[in-house]
Amino acid sequence: MSPVSRVSKSLAAGVAALSGMLLLTGTATESAARARGNVQASDHVLRFDDAPVAPPQAKFFTINGVLAKLDAAKGRANPNAASSGDVELASLTPPGIATDTPSVQIAPVNGPEPFGLFAFRAPEGALWRKWRGLEADMAKDAANLHRCQNDANACSPAAAQFARLVTSAKTKSGRAQLEDINQGVNLAIRYVSDNMQHGIADRWSSALASFATGQGDCEDYAIAKYVALSEMGFVAEDLRLVLVRDRAVREDHAVLAVHHDGKWLIMDNRSALVREDNQISSFTPLFAINHRGVQLFATPYAKRGAADGEADALPAADAISPAEWTGVEVSAAPAGGTIGELPLLM
Repeated sequence: MSPVSRVSKSLAAGVAALSGMLLLTGTATESAARARGNVQASDHVLRFDDAPVAPPQAKFFTINGVLAKLDAAKGRANPNAASSGDVELASLTPPGIATDTPSVQIAPVNGPEPFGLFAFRAPEGALWRKWRGLEADMAKDAANLHRCQNDANACSPAAAQFARLVTSAKTKSGRAQLEDINQGVNLAIRYVSDNMQHGIADRWSSALASFATGQGDCEDYAIAKYVALSEMGFVAEDLRLVLVRDRAVREDHAVLAVHHDGKWLIMDNRSALVREDNQISSFTPLFAINHRGVQLFATPYAKRGAADGEADALPAADAISPAEWTGVEVSAAPAGGTIGELPLLM
């Protein structure tokens, strides 16, 4: 047999073998398709009368790809939807979605103290020592003023002047009494810093001491008004020496707050007017002082229900530490000089 014949026969045999393999592959593929069709035809019955189904091939995807498909589907469902380049921000509770998370209702809370705040006992410190020393001086002033009522000859010039102011204010009524005391004290005392008058940064003087010298700083004005209203019959619970941070001038300041006709009124040596506390927006209240002692102002949480079990107060001066009270005012600084500022609560 020639070599050409042998090659032809070998080639024919190879073609026949390949055709058989293709035939078997096609038959397996048809069987698999029929098996899949049987599975899809019934939701509950699997048929095994055809050839076994080949295991599905693994499919890979990315998060970005899935999100892109979702965005595309949303765009088809809503023709007015934003373009695919826009960014949508998620919300904690999308509209139309039920949630068992209780909503928080923020309600304003007004405390009983000036500026709608609360107050609690301040830690022991320099303010407590100053107040206790002042209380002793005020007790001596009260004894002197009572002697003046019985014997005018026993009155010192300062006590007599102070008594005349109180007597004059008593002839008025309502807020006019407060205005009379506010203006009378403001005129009787000339502003002089403690550094210039006493050689120290901060000293609290009694009412008669300030009237005797005719000089004083913001605390001395407030103290004199506190004593004057006490002599007029205002109860101690309605009076507060209030130490604040005046943000308008970035300095500490002291005023007197008096509760009158359901409102807290502020008597300030910088103003002839008696203003309501809610009319003054530049004050950051720090301390309230009266017969109860030194109280630290606090601002309440918004009402959130009794189940929270949390404290009701936070420090009112969120940007000002209570330890930063210095008693130094901008107008107290002498020309060309500065005043040492030492924290009173160490």
